[in-house]
Amino acid sequence: MPTLVDMLEAGVHFGHKKERSHPRAKDYIFTLREGVYVIDLDKTRDFLEKALEYLKRQVTSGKTILFVGTKRQAKEIVKKVAENVGMPYIVKRWLGGTLTNFETIKRNLQELDRLEAQTKSPEFENLTKKEKKAINDKLARLLDTFGGVRQMKNLPDAIFIVDCAREDIAVREANIMEIPVVGTCDTDADPTKITYPIPANDEAAKSIEMIMSSVQAALLEGQKSKPVQEEVVTEKKVSTKKSKVSKSKKPARQAKQGVAGGEKK
Repeated sequence: MPTLVDMLEAGVHFGHKKERSHPRAKDYIFTLREGVYVIDLDKTRDFLEKALEYLKRQVTSGKTILFVGTKRQAKEIVKKVAENVGMPYIVKRWLGGTLTNFETIKRNLQELDRLEAQTKSPEFENLTKKEKKAINDKLARLLDTFGGVRQMKNLPDAIFIVDCAREDIAVREANIMEIPVVGTCDTDADPTKITYPIPANDEAAKSIEMIMSSVQAALLEGQKSKPVQEEVVTEKKVSTKKSKVSKSKKPARQAKQGVAGGEKK
């Protein structure tokens, strides 16, 4: 968890100019200096801590978090962190319907798998150069667009976004699908649309890197945590038999045996 001094040195406190800022971001603003809003780093630290705790709980439970960051200064940082924690990511561009029309995404992923398998098959060598090039070009395009979400077979359980103002379509789709959103909110973003907003400068690479470094550390720690075991008790019914003793009926005994079950991570 970065200190206030660390965040200050990384420029996490720099917001946007007043005219470019969202009115709902005022709760996270410390002051206005030379026409530029300054973010309250005490609030940044508090909201970052809550966001990290949530993300940590998600990965401890085996949930999937989709990372999104398509701006130039965020792409490589987001991709690196997502790969380090084994999560899907989108850094090329957000395709409309990624969440709200996920079946289309799944079809593209299936096509990607099919083409890749085709290039590795013996029959591929019998194709003409033109046919091979067409297949390889299409495969390259699909990998470029969907490579980061290739292993995401279902909708994510949560989304982490760098620059929620820029990725407004992703935020809107997540809200429609009721998928929790965690993300950086500079002063130009509407934090009320974000489940766990992190008020921070998401224009500077150093600021983004500091936030993402904290996210990576929290997720790696969560992944190391052992799953909590839940005890599931089931009842096994034993048939009741009646016997006659000296013309009188005695109640049979019913045995119940508790079986401890394994707990899902």
